[in-house]
Amino acid sequence: MPRTPDQLTMTPFYGFFHYLAASIHSMWFRGDVVGTENFPTDGPFLIASNHASHLDPPAVGSHVPRQMRFFARKSLWNNRLLAWWLNQVETIPVERDSGDIGAIKRVLQALKENRAVVLFPEGTRSPDGHLQKPKPGVGLMACKTGVPVVPCRVYGSFGAFRKGSALPRLGTSITVVFGPPIPASDYDDPTTGKARYEIAAQRIMDRIAALPCPVYPVI
Repeated sequence: MPRTPDQLTMTPFYGFFHYLAASIHSMWFRGDVVGTENFPTDGPFLIASNHASHLDPPAVGSHVPRQMRFFARKSLWNNRLLAWWLNQVETIPVERDSGDIGAIKRVLQALKENRAVVLFPEGTRSPDGHLQKPKPGVGLMACKTGVPVVPCRVYGSFGAFRKGSALPRLGTSITVVFGPPIPASDYDDPTTGKARYEIAAQRIMDRIAALPCPVYPVI
């Protein structure tokens, strides 16, 4: 399959794992990918996705034809080999539930450099597969930059590799749905005062919740 101009700007290291993750998804998890035409063609943007499994970041990122930046909890850097790998793919370390200002600054800097960042508004994996209340951090990052936010919903990843599972269930269908970009005018209302970021996060989460899983007629 020919590579797009955006894919050609990936580092070789990232590009290899991007291809590997896309191949694993298509061969072992059998799901569809819908809405890839919704990615902005230039400039920075955020992808905001639900989060029910460790499989979500590669499932989402492997279908975006440009090098993305992701979050991961800071404790993962305690493993030297894993830390090296995370640094190679430009993952942003974050301290959970601490209002990590450093992580927020790294996201804002990445967006200023016309990069794209994947965020999971729920903050951590869902314990039951259902959508959780979003953290205001995604609203803060979106409102601070005014970039478009592409909502994304991953279906099936909880069944494939839920929290507490030792190994993923190969053959489980994982479908990734990307929605139309949300402009800042739709998620940001500066007149809402202290609730501004919380409201923005909920508006983004509502768009994620509204994305349907594709249904195909039986022939």
